[in-house]
Amino acid sequence: MTRGNQRELARQKNLKKSTDKSKKPDDGMSAAARKQRDAEIMQQKQKKAAEKPKDEPK
Repeated sequence: MTRGNQRELARQKNLKKSTDKSKKPDDGMSAAARKQRDAEIMQQKQKKAAEKPKDEPK
């Protein structure tokens, strides 16, 4: 069992990863509501980009 320590370290690393994912902030929204909110944000960004003058130097 020369690889026993590697397996144990990998298990600990995976356990830590799985617990870190659960720390994401939950806004209490359903998937459909989140999708709708994101779509509205994107529409606002597109509208703002369309209003920006196109001949502006970069």
